[in-house]
Amino acid sequence: MYCSFFNLTCKPFDLIPNPDFMFLSKTHKKAITYLDYGIRERVGFVLLTGEVGSGKTTIIRELINKNLERVVLAKVFNTNVNSVQLLSMINDDFDLPVQGKDKIELLRDLNHFLVDQYSKGNQPLLIIDEAQNLPPETLEEIRMLSNLETSDSKLLQIILVGQPELRTLLARPELRQLRQRINFQCNLQPLNRQEMEEYIFHRLQVAGNRDAIHLEPPSLDLIFSFCSGIPRLINIICDFILLAAFAEEVRDIDEEMIREIIGDLDYGHHYWVQEQPDIAASNTNSSPESIQAHSHWTESRIEELFNKLNQRLSTHEKETLSAVQSPLKKLNERLEQFQNTFTEQLNKTNADVARINKKIEGQSKRVPETQDLSEKGNLPKQDLIRRIFK
Repeated sequence: MYCSFFNLTCKPFDLIPNPDFMFLSKTHKKAITYLDYGIRERVGFVLLTGEVGSGKTTIIRELINKNLERVVLAKVFNTNVNSVQLLSMINDDFDLPVQGKDKIELLRDLNHFLVDQYSKGNQPLLIIDEAQNLPPETLEEIRMLSNLETSDSKLLQIILVGQPELRTLLARPELRQLRQRINFQCNLQPLNRQEMEEYIFHRLQVAGNRDAIHLEPPSLDLIFSFCSGIPRLINIICDFILLAAFAEEVRDIDEEMIREIIGDLDYGHHYWVQEQPDIAASNTNSSPESIQAHSHWTESRIEELFNKLNQRLSTHEKETLSAVQSPLKKLNERLEQFQNTFTEQLNKTNADVARINKKIEGQSKRVPETQDLSEKGNLPKQDLIRRIFK
């Protein structure tokens, strides 16, 4: 909508986790380094955690897009399932048959697959996102998968990705064995003030125009006071900044515009908590002291913010996933029916060809015999013809 006005090739602050816009803050660079090293060294478990909107999914997609040599990948993004359903999803993503199979058969198939991949020199990798939703018994089942190993190597490498609650879950006594198997762990931290500024202009540059808008330091301070360095919240605010600037046909963004935008966004307190000051109605100039006061959030307030935002985003993601999976499932069913019909028809055709070939061979054997009899004059001509076409 506003891309042409700002000379942009695409929306710079879309909420879709696009690896093309990857910004390597200190903590994000550390996480990617740990993950890359863990995969290449074939360590057992790797743990990646971070708040809602901190960039976990973007890092995972960046990892997937890398050309990891001989890595065979399976991804699980829906974790509201039991252990059997989770195992079915893992096998299905490894392109193993799962229909009508119980847990024992699924485990046997997975084990055979992993051994076969190991013999070929391949490296199976399993990524489980939103792992904080898994119950302890299912996490224990995942630990058991890591027992599939040779004398010198793991047959399956596992990356657990989740929100900070996952760390709390793993601290439970019954998950002590799983916790001890985690070789690398990294927790994504929010961007600091300088990183947030670099993040904003980095995304504008990737979208085609770093100078699309002009933000003075006080305006950036005000944005930071309300997003607290969370990339997804930065995207939400900046997208509305571009929209408002487009509506007013301006490129210089002042503090008053940002106050109005944040006030509009905060209707019903969907993004920020109720204790946040009503800056939409405030006409005072922002001072460093007031910015610092606005940005002082307690842990309980931050947790409430993330919980509300996560609920809205989870609902949207589930609806989107359902809309995409339904036609794909129908297409797979139709392709499977077509394949079965084609196979059945091919088998019938092969059987008919075999019968014809057999009949031709039998007739070809009788022809020389009848020719000999004819030459010797032992059979009348009519009997000879009758015998040939018998």
